[in-house]
Amino acid sequence: MRNRDRQTPDDQSFIIPEIIAMMDEMEDEDAIDHPSASKTTHGSNKDPDDLSEVMDEILEPKSHETESKLADSADTDKHAERGSKKQQSQVDRDIELLSLIKDKERLHQLLSAELVSKEPSAPSQSAHNAHNNEADKNKSSNKQHVSSDKGQKHAQSHSAQHESQSKFKKQGKSQQQGHAHGGQEEQVEPIPSSIDQYLKKLEDAGFHTSFDIVVREMTLGDKRTALFFYNGLVKDTVLTDVLTRLTYLQPDTISTNALHDFLHYYVPAVQVKAIDEWDDMLLEVMSGASAFYIDGENKAIIIDAKAFPSRGPEEPSLERVVRGARDGFVETLMVNVSLVRRRLRDPMLRYEIVRVGQRTQTDVCIAYVEDITDPELIESIRDKIQQVKLDGLPLADKQLEEATVKRGWNPYPLVRYSERPDVVAAHLLEGNVAVFVDTSPSVMLLPTTFFDLVQHAEENRQTPFMGTYLRWVRFIGIMASLFLLPIWFLFVLEPGLKPVALEFIGPTKTGKIPMVIQFLLAELGVDLLRMAAVHTPTPLATAMSLIAAIMIGDIAVSTGLFINEVILYMAVAAVGMFATPSYELGLANRIVRILLIVCVAVFKVPGFVIATTLVLLTLAMERSFNRPYMWPFIPFDLKAMINIIVRPPVLYNRTRPNLLRPKQRDKMPRS
Repeated sequence: MRNRDRQTPDDQSFIIPEIIAMMDEMEDEDAIDHPSASKTTHGSNKDPDDLSEVMDEILEPKSHETESKLADSADTDKHAERGSKKQQSQVDRDIELLSLIKDKERLHQLLSAELVSKEPSAPSQSAHNAHNNEADKNKSSNKQHVSSDKGQKHAQSHSAQHESQSKFKKQGKSQQQGHAHGGQEEQVEPIPSSIDQYLKKLEDAGFHTSFDIVVREMTLGDKRTALFFYNGLVKDTVLTDVLTRLTYLQPDTISTNALHDFLHYYVPAVQVKAIDEWDDMLLEVMSGASAFYIDGENKAIIIDAKAFPSRGPEEPSLERVVRGARDGFVETLMVNVSLVRRRLRDPMLRYEIVRVGQRTQTDVCIAYVEDITDPELIESIRDKIQQVKLDGLPLADKQLEEATVKRGWNPYPLVRYSERPDVVAAHLLEGNVAVFVDTSPSVMLLPTTFFDLVQHAEENRQTPFMGTYLRWVRFIGIMASLFLLPIWFLFVLEPGLKPVALEFIGPTKTGKIPMVIQFLLAELGVDLLRMAAVHTPTPLATAMSLIAAIMIGDIAVSTGLFINEVILYMAVAAVGMFATPSYELGLANRIVRILLIVCVAVFKVPGFVIATTLVLLTLAMERSFNRPYMWPFIPFDLKAMINIIVRPPVLYNRTRPNLLRPKQRDKMPRS
C-alpha cells in the first residue's frame, strides 16, 4: 500500500536496521582501506563518497528498483575510486547526512517515509534476499543476522498480501464481466423488505388466482407476518403447532433483528433455514415447504413440513418373489431413499440431489457407495444428468433415460429398472450407481449389460442349486422367444435341413393365407391382447381371457385362417417373452424375432444367418456408460461367465465384477 498512514509501527521499523547495518559495514570497510582517515563526530568513519551516495539514495525519488540498488551499494562501493574530486554539492549532502545521523528521530521519520511506504515487488524482494546472503558471508554479528531474517520474512509477508489482493481484484473483475454479459449468470431477484410488496409479488406467482395457494397473515409480537404454502403439500398439524407457539410472543421479546430471533429461538420446527432469493423461495414452497415472512426483513424462513400424497410400499407386480421382502418403491423420493438406507446402513452411502427441468424442477437423486463405486462412472453420470436441457420431466425416469443415454433407434435397453429396494441395495454394493427420480417408483441401475437384464431376485432367494435351475429355465425361455419361430419356419421352408429325429416337425396343411402372414398376424394379436389386459379392469380380466382363448384362437384355427403349429409355437414364444425379467428386454426380443421371421421368409438360410450376425454385432458394439453391453461374453471373461450361468453360493462369490472397476475388488476378507 502506498498510503504510509496505513503502515503499522512494526511494518515501518523493519528496514531501519538494514540501513544501519549497511552503513556499519561501509564504515568497517573504510577503516580497513583508510586506517588513517579522520573520524567524524560520534565516531563515524564514513567516507564522504559513501555518505554522498547513501544520501543520494535517500533523497532521490524512489521506484520499485531502489531497494535493489540499496542492497547492492555495499558491493559497488568496494570498487569505486576513492580519489575523485569532491563537489560542493556533495559536501552539503554529507553535512546534511551527518546531521540526520545525529538526530535519530528525524532519521527514523525520513527512512519510514521514503522506504517503508514502497510496495515490495518481485525484483526488489530478490535483490533484498541477495543482500542478506552477502551480509551473512561478510558479517559475523548476531544482531545483523537477526535483522536480516526479520527483513526477509516481512518482505515475504508483504508479497503474499500483494498476491492475495491481486487475486481478489481479478475475481471481482471476472464477476463483473459475468454480470455484464448477462447470458452466463442469471439475475438474482431479492425478497422484498415490505410485506405489502411481498404480497403483491405473490399475486404474480398465482396468489388470488390458484385456489391451492394459501397465505396466512398474522401479527406476532408486534410484527406483521405471512405464512405462504401450497395446500395439500404440507402437514397442517405441524404448521398449526408452529403458529400456536408463535402466538405467545410479546413485543418486548423480539429484538431489532427479528429474523434471527424467529429463526433461532421461536420457530419450533426441525428443519428451518433462511433464504434471501425470491426464486429459491418459490421453488422451496412448490417442493412442499412453507415460507414464513416477517415484515421489514429481506429474507424468509423456510419450514420443511412436507406431506406429499403417496401410497404405501407394496410388492412390485413385475418383480414378485415367493420368498423375500414385500415392500417396493413408491412415487415419493424420500420414501424410496429411506427404504434403501434401511437395508444399506453404510456411512459411505451417498445421495446427491440434482434438479432437472426448467419448469418441473424434478428432483433426481444419484446414489452410490463412495469407497466402492468408480469415481469416473459417478462423474460421467452426474455430468450427463446436469447437461439435460428440457422444460421438464413429467414422465420421470423414462424421459431422463432418453436424455442421458441417447441410444437412438436401438430397441435394446441400456438401463436396468427395478422397483425392489433389496435389488437396488445389492447392486450398490457391487459398485453400480442408482438414479432415483421423484414421482417414479422405478430406479435406474447404471451401467447395465444384457446378462444383468436376464437375472431375477427369485434366483437368489432359493438355494444355489435351485437358483441355477431357475436361471437355466429362464434362459431357455428367452432363447425360445427369440429363435423358436424363425428356426421352425426355416425348417418348413427348407425341409432338407431337418435332422432325422425332427422329421415330425412341419405342418400337415398350410392354411388359406401365407405362413409368414400368419406369424405376423399372431404377433400383432398377442400384442393387442397384452395391451387389452393392461387397460382392462380386474373384474373383466377373466372374461377377456376366455374370449381370447376360445373365440379367437379356436375359431381362427377352425376356419382355416391359421394352422395349429403357428398358434402353438407363438404361444411358447409369448410365454418365454413374459418370463423375461426385464419388460423392456422382452419387447426388444419381440422386434428381433419379427425381423428374423421376415428375413427367413425372404432369404431363407442366408437371411437367418446374416440377420442373427448383424444383431449380435450391434449388441457387441453397444456400450452402457462406456461399459461393453455383452460382457462377459464379449469381451470374454471366464470367471464372470461362470457366475452368469451358475448361481454361486454367497460365500464363494468373493469379488466384485471387474466391469464396474470398483475401488475395492474384494467383497469380504480372504480366510
